[in-house]
Amino acid sequence: MARTTWRSILKIFPIVILVVDILIRIGAVVTVPRNRRPSSAMAWLLAIFISPIPGSLLYALLGSSRLPKDRRDKQREVNAFILDAAGPFDGAETTTAEPAWFGSVVHLNRTLGAMPLIAGNTATLLPDYEASIQAMTDAVASATLYVHVEFYILGRDDTTRAFFDALKSAHERGVTVRVLYDHWATMRNPRGRSTRAWLRENGIPFEEMLPFRPWQGNWRRPDLRNHRKIVVVDGHIAFTGSQNMIDSSYDKQGNIRRGLKWKDLMVRLEGPAALGLDALFVTDWYSETGDIVETDDTRATPSQSPDSIECQVVPSGPGFDGENNLRLFNALVYGAQERLIIASPYFVPDDSMLYAITTAAERGVDVQLFACAVADQYVVYHAQRSYYETLLRSGVRIFLYQEPTVLHSKHFTVDDDVAVVGSSNMDMRSFSLNFEVSLMVRSADFVERLRAIEDGYRERSREITLEQWLARPAVAQALDTVARLTAAVQ
Repeated sequence: MARTTWRSILKIFPIVILVVDILIRIGAVVTVPRNRRPSSAMAWLLAIFISPIPGSLLYALLGSSRLPKDRRDKQREVNAFILDAAGPFDGAETTTAEPAWFGSVVHLNRTLGAMPLIAGNTATLLPDYEASIQAMTDAVASATLYVHVEFYILGRDDTTRAFFDALKSAHERGVTVRVLYDHWATMRNPRGRSTRAWLRENGIPFEEMLPFRPWQGNWRRPDLRNHRKIVVVDGHIAFTGSQNMIDSSYDKQGNIRRGLKWKDLMVRLEGPAALGLDALFVTDWYSETGDIVETDDTRATPSQSPDSIECQVVPSGPGFDGENNLRLFNALVYGAQERLIIASPYFVPDDSMLYAITTAAERGVDVQLFACAVADQYVVYHAQRSYYETLLRSGVRIFLYQEPTVLHSKHFTVDDDVAVVGSSNMDMRSFSLNFEVSLMVRSADFVERLRAIEDGYRERSREITLEQWLARPAVAQALDTVARLTAAVQ
């Protein structure tokens, strides 16, 4: 009898598999394209149709970039608070009219991210890795009220030891110190666990951002990351940019063996715009802990210096309904009339960004892209290279920074008026999956200083031509093409 039952089951098993296969395919066609880019939808459908069961399981795990409803509700709650509190500092209505399109971009950022345009700030560019860490250390040493620290990767090593000692000293003299770091990115670093142990041992309050612990109720897409880099001291001094708080080798033996060193750019802000960066920290702290942090805005008085600048902090990430950074970048690219210079270590644009940049070049704008000649992320490196032919054909000039340095700076300048510096790459991960922060600045002096840094990049880079690029080995071309397919899966 048992043998007969098993035979019956075996006979109908292929039919069951076929039915499940068909249902998965039909369900995928109905659900996958909903509110998703066509390229991303096609990539997911291809994966599911090739291997329905594994593909659908992978889609269930990674198919949605949205955070749980409670996290999105917290973001909207904070946005409303920022809109109400920003009134005294909001310069959106009084900003100068040049360039003519700037006011509309300010309005866009205000609508998407709630942050106001704020005048009366001073800014120092910090392109040297160790000098940047020293500047942050000095600021922490001067703290009297509070220090807020948020990094994608946080590692206590010989290079960053003084910064951590400054945090400890501030904590011991009664300054409120709060620390945030991305859970996965920091914990997989060789210094991650020892850094966490040091913070705990010294009683410094810290939280791990976006931990993936389903057994504790922390369920979300596991590859969502908080990629922001922020330090705020007493509400009137702040730092942001591309640099993590760790040695420029990232303390990885593979990097040390290859001689890889990261080159970054940070900005030291002083003035009321620091409150925008502080608001982001407070938002992230609230999202992770549920605690509302009271901050002090009385010291963030606008500078009366003629060299002061207008700044707008632009947050982005899965907590927002729109891709704030992508919309900002596209608006600025279409606004460019004469010159557009982009520095991005990982350049894997979506179609809208690719069209915006190539259109700018084809309408006569001098478009230049600074990227890396060396790979630290193999698949992304080859995916990025797959776009170079299209860019070169449209007239974009591409400069590859000399190896073994990894040019990790993330910024661009538009004509002689506007610049953006921040944590966001020009890739689809930064647009959709990472929490990022960008600082938009309107200041001819700031752009001039940033252009001097870009000139330094050019001196240390080699420009590639279309002829050279088309002559690269066939194996490299094949790798680039295959890697590009992975860029669309989001």
